[in-house]
Amino acid sequence: MSYVDEIIEQVIKENPAEPEFHQAVKEVLDSLRVVVDANEKAFRRDALLERLVNPERQIKFRVPWIDDNGQVHVNTGYRVQFNSAIGPYKGGLRLHPSVNLGIIKFLGFEQIFKNSLTGLPIGGGKGGSNFDPKGKSDREIMAFCQSFMLELYKYVGADTDVPAGDIGTGAREIGYMFGQYKRIRGLFEGVLTGKGLSYGGSLARTEATGYGLLYITEEMLKCNGHNVEGKTVTVSGSGNVAIYAIEKAEQMGAKVVTCSDSDGWVYDSDGIDVAALKEIKEVKRQRLTEYKKYRPNSEYHKGKGVWAVKSDIALPCATQNELDLENAKLLVKNGVIAVCEGANMPTTLEATEYLQANGVLFLPGKAANAGGVATSALEMSQNSERLHWSFEKVDARLKQIMIDLFHNLDAAAKKYGMDHNYVAGANIAGFEKVVDAMTAQGIV
Repeated sequence: MSYVDEIIEQVIKENPAEPEFHQAVKEVLDSLRVVVDANEKAFRRDALLERLVNPERQIKFRVPWIDDNGQVHVNTGYRVQFNSAIGPYKGGLRLHPSVNLGIIKFLGFEQIFKNSLTGLPIGGGKGGSNFDPKGKSDREIMAFCQSFMLELYKYVGADTDVPAGDIGTGAREIGYMFGQYKRIRGLFEGVLTGKGLSYGGSLARTEATGYGLLYITEEMLKCNGHNVEGKTVTVSGSGNVAIYAIEKAEQMGAKVVTCSDSDGWVYDSDGIDVAALKEIKEVKRQRLTEYKKYRPNSEYHKGKGVWAVKSDIALPCATQNELDLENAKLLVKNGVIAVCEGANMPTTLEATEYLQANGVLFLPGKAANAGGVATSALEMSQNSERLHWSFEKVDARLKQIMIDLFHNLDAAAKKYGMDHNYVAGANIAGFEKVVDAMTAQGIV
């Protein structure tokens, strides 16, 4: 049995009931076979893959909090510090009922390679809780966030582990967590990113993941004889990533015709109205059923169905494994030329393989949605320097990072004879940098 297969088997055996983590490890290691096989003797001697797939530290804790009626609730908090070979742990905090240790490990493992790909000195980590902010008052959310940070503060710091936002964790939640950290530690430092502009946040951070997705998509298309302008685009999701991906795509001259939330999806043949979408989701925090009030000619459908709409470019920006094999077949049938992941692992392995086999340009999330963490790292730089950069400066840095990122993964794919396999290219480019650092630092 090959070294790669041994490790995949070991991960499944030692981490039962964690299918998302199994999927992430298998996807990464499968595409690294050519590199691992060429260095198998040294990698085996140093147990390099074993060290790579086992977190340096994983923390699980209870989070008690009191609701507005005086009822006590207890949620579970997590922080997985996966790999610090190239810098302090960096990765978001997800607040969603689906959160469990396996999901946090899958996200943290992916974050290692995503962060490496940015070219910035940040390691991989992830955290969160099964707390659901939906339907909670501001006071209840503050109560949870303060209790969460009362334990998390022991493990994070500006040069140790710098969490950020994720699903369910926006500027409000980051603010409450930062205030509690500052209160406990007596330190005003860049321990969190995604902060408000008045207390150390970075301009363009809100837009960064969605904008970065379009910057790298455009670069990939240009290198393959296409561009975003004039294309029809389908987008899933209506959170931060989706909203700003839609905004940037439309600025680039594309027409985005769909978005979705957990209840249903919208089709707008005239192009999604970004101002209306922001009003519904960012200001009023309502469901997409409200969209027809702003655009009477649009269609609202319950359930799922975004990928049945004919488009040139598909941008899954909602959640993991939302685009399965049947969806992939619909996209290919309808002539899609590119699928670029705005969310973390939104495409199943079978769907990814089908899209690649049918000539669709496919960019994995660890590359395509790296703009968010890249700009978080730029926020860390601003905090360290006690400076505040202009929107234009941050946006220009972000765009160049995403362009460079594409060319690095493209070069890695070509180096190993896998031209246009951007999944393999992303994994190899991210892996080689991390492995070099791990090897240089000894068996730790």
